[in-house]
Parts: sequence; C-alpha cells; structure tokens
Amino acid sequence: MGQTIQHRGIVERTEGDRVFVSVERQSACAGCHAKGICGNSGNERRIIEVNTPYATEFKVGERVMVALLRNSMGISSIIWSYLVPLALLLATLFGAKYFNMADGAAAVTTLAVVALYYVGLYLFRRQFDKHIQFTIVKEQ
Repeated sequence: MGQTIQHRGIVERTEGDRVFVSVERQSACAGCHAKGICGNSGNERRIIEVNTPYATEFKVGERVMVALLRNSMGISSIIWSYLVPLALLLATLFGAKYFNMADGAAAVTTLAVVALYYVGLYLFRRQFDKHIQFTIVKEQ
C-alpha cells in the first residue's frame, strides 16, 4: 500500500478552483495491484476533477501529473462503491425472501434499495470530495 496512484493527463478545462484533467490508461496499469478493481479498464479516457487554489495557473492542453493524496482513500472508495452496495443487495434480498416476498417483488425491492444507496452517495458526494483528494502538478 506504499505506492502512490499517479496518472499523466491533459488539462481539458478549468472552472473556478477546479481543474478537469483527461487521463488515459497507462501501460503501467497492467502491473498495478489494484487493476481489477480500479475501474480504469480499456484504453478509454477518464476525466478527473482536481480542486486546487492554483487552478488559474493551468492552461487547456497542458500536460500534468495527477496523484491521489492519501493511499487509504483508494480502499475507502472500493468499500463505498462496491462492498457496501453488495452487502445491501444481499441483505435486502435475503430479508425479502425471509419474509416470504414473491420473487419479482423481492427483486424490485432489492434493486430499489441499491438504487437509493447510489442516489444517497450522489447527494453526499461533496462530503466524499473532502476525503478523496487529488493533487496536480505541471509536467516538466
């Protein structure tokens, strides 16, 4: 867990104190310990939003390096985005079956609970932004 997750990217745009960086999967991803759960699969581009008071210093098209500030946040992200919804899904499904719900009703209830969870995550995304932070530096 001592490795820092870093990506090279290109500044797409800036808005206020935010810099939006387009990153592409790197060949180093193949050997990464988190490649199976990262979600950065294929050769697709991703946009990473970086909050920085120096956003005005970055220009569109400029090459930058984006890195996760704290390593523990990667594990936290995995827990909140994959493990908690899985636990909710299983608990709701088994609970619905325990109370003798019909299969269709149990499935709809289970999907509704997981959907509500993701809506809740979306609504509280600013609280997560405070804990999962990226840093940005210009490439030399």
